[in-house]
Amino acid sequence: MKKNDVILIAVLVAAALAVFLGISLYASMSTESGEAVVYLDGKEQGRYPLEQDMTVEIEAQGKNYNILEIREGKAEIREATCPDKICVNHRPIEKRGESLVCLPNKVVVEIENGRGQNLDGTTN
Repeated sequence: MKKNDVILIAVLVAAALAVFLGISLYASMSTESGEAVVYLDGKEQGRYPLEQDMTVEIEAQGKNYNILEIREGKAEIREATCPDKICVNHRPIEKRGESLVCLPNKVVVEIENGRGQNLDGTTN
């Protein structure tokens, strides 16, 4: 490699690092409080603020259930009746866009930014 190639690579790596750090800083400085939105079989069942510690039982079909725990600004499924327990073994979520999914019980928990969904536009 020539000297100019090394300089070009260094500039590109520095630019990528600066963009990554800027996005991370912007995301961490967000003042909007998040909330965990629970969907059961595709229908919204409830919204729970992440700043309040609570435990919510989500009743699925029959005797099936999931227990959602919100603690220290993070949401996680603590207990579930599903056979594989993938949702229970998932790490807690806290950032906008993250989700927990329990396919057997048809439960989805998504983190939203605390306000209604803002759409820029729709298509028909």
